[in-house]
Amino acid sequence: MLTKCKIFVAKTAGFCFGVDRAVKIVYNELDNRNDVVTLGPIIHNRSVVADLEAKGCKAVSLDEVRGGQTVIIRSHGVPKEVYDKLEKLGAETVDATCPFVERIQQKALEKTKQGMTVLIAGDVTHPEVEGIRGYCQTESYVFADLGGLGELLDRIPKETKLCVLSQTTYNKLLWEQCRELLDKRRPDAEVFDTICNATAQRQAEAQELSSEADLMIIAGGRNSSNTLKLVQLCSRNCRTVHVETAAELKEALKGEDLTRARSIGISAGASTPAYIIEEVQQAMSEMLNNVVEEEFNFAEEMEKTLKKIHKGMKVEGTVTGIDTNGEVSVYIGTKHTGYIKPEELSDDPTKKPQDIVSVGDTISLIVLQTSDEKGIVELSKKRVDAALGLEKIAAAEKEGTVLTGTVNAVVKGGLLVSSNGVRVFIPASQAVPRGGNLEDMLKKEVQFKVIEVNEARQKAVGSIRQVEREAREAAKAKFFETAKPGDVIVGEVKSITDYGVFVDLGGVDGLVRRMDLSWKRVKHPSDVVSVGDKLEVRIKDIDTENGKVSLSAKKDSENPWEVFKTNYEVGQTVKVKVVSLTSFGAFAQIIDGVDGLIHISQLSDRRVENVADVLAVGDEVDVMITDIDYDKKRISLSIRQLLPEGYDEAED
Repeated sequence: MLTKCKIFVAKTAGFCFGVDRAVKIVYNELDNRNDVVTLGPIIHNRSVVADLEAKGCKAVSLDEVRGGQTVIIRSHGVPKEVYDKLEKLGAETVDATCPFVERIQQKALEKTKQGMTVLIAGDVTHPEVEGIRGYCQTESYVFADLGGLGELLDRIPKETKLCVLSQTTYNKLLWEQCRELLDKRRPDAEVFDTICNATAQRQAEAQELSSEADLMIIAGGRNSSNTLKLVQLCSRNCRTVHVETAAELKEALKGEDLTRARSIGISAGASTPAYIIEEVQQAMSEMLNNVVEEEFNFAEEMEKTLKKIHKGMKVEGTVTGIDTNGEVSVYIGTKHTGYIKPEELSDDPTKKPQDIVSVGDTISLIVLQTSDEKGIVELSKKRVDAALGLEKIAAAEKEGTVLTGTVNAVVKGGLLVSSNGVRVFIPASQAVPRGGNLEDMLKKEVQFKVIEVNEARQKAVGSIRQVEREAREAAKAKFFETAKPGDVIVGEVKSITDYGVFVDLGGVDGLVRRMDLSWKRVKHPSDVVSVGDKLEVRIKDIDTENGKVSLSAKKDSENPWEVFKTNYEVGQTVKVKVVSLTSFGAFAQIIDGVDGLIHISQLSDRRVENVADVLAVGDEVDVMITDIDYDKKRISLSIRQLLPEGYDEAED
């Protein structure tokens, strides 16, 4: 009995958007015209081609086209020159080229016009690849695998600008390997992920199914590139059988021991109609003589993939690729291919797409534009983020929460800050201190509070200064609670006056008077410090009631009186420098910060009427220390005591 065996049918199996569109175009033309032909088989499926021939639509070559015929270009596309030949023949052309293939053709045309050489990952004989090459105005090369790419990179000069594309049905895993090689050897190349989203999803699902199954059945045309790639992919994981129709299944599995099979997977190429998949599923069930436990309603699943989407609709999507221009491709569960332009990813221009999303991420999106004809949907992540972010911004305003954001732009009257996906305007008056420069804040991270929100216009206004002001008030309160005289603090010089400097202690400004800046004589505070300097200060006094703090920058270890006390004594002879003259004598500097007085009576052994007759400022003379009063910080000096006995000053 095989009751335990289950059959799983891939949800992505069957017609992709491009094939479905092309087939519908042919049947529609047959309903409205006579003498309709397709330029080559419309798709790589003999059953569909046979049905079209039965209805009068033959697949012909370009040489077989006659004037007056309606010629349908198949989904693979054709070289540009083919359109010109058909026009000369007098045929009416109906273009059923897959929009995704057409996109690659235009990319090849655009890049070759820029003088770039195009490399295409795919089958050189495949009509899609031939069509893409037909749009190249410069040299183009095709590589089938990693080895082929390596050979091309060896041959092509490094100064050649490269554009690298892929066939829409190229193997996803192999493409990732090729990208890694390009990153290593030609990081300057422009690489575009042009594997169709439907192909990527089909391959990913087949990979997952085959890794769990004992047997895989792949339904599709013998000449179908994407079908053959599914066979190749699944064969790495389990026994894989390729059939075009259900009638081939019995022969393909002849001699196969299915008694041990627990799980069988079924997938199909993009050119395989739904009825063939259903027939293969039914035939497999009959061979197992077992009712399929995992029922699959193909029509229902197809209906899901064709669900209607509209502008403004919110959808969930899975990131399938990021190209070198920053455009992100997304699978949204329909036959459409979704794209997010770089500017619709985030409102932060400093971030790269790779910083925001990665392949495999599931993200919420808003539909901006749809094109059912081309199967393309333009999406936005930024606008979803902005809507959610505005809710957070509004909540922050009510709760008084401090937010963080990056300054993205300096505009007239203020700054634009990005936070939670929303651009918040910070007026200049709320951004920097008076006289500050807004440009200095560009690209910097800032903290702000929301002061106004207009949800209808999705705008918000914030204030950086309010955060700073509240932080300063909190720091000020903490300072007066904990600080005490004698504490040593490092602050920043905020401003300088003639009488001293104001130091920012973090929420509180303290004053260091000129006399407390240094033990040395200070003419002006700016001779000692500059605005912005870090300064270690000691708290002398705190006036909590008036919010005033007196400070001193003098260090006890540098006190010149302690130095003097250690090195000098009464009776010692020292050399001094006259620093000022008075009517009663001269003050002379003994060491930096310590002056002594040479009284007028000690200038000479005779009477001196005018101190200036004997000394001048700047004179250096020898004196004797005759007295020291440490309490009053006074020192008496004498020149007279050093004069020899019998000194005749008049003679001198």
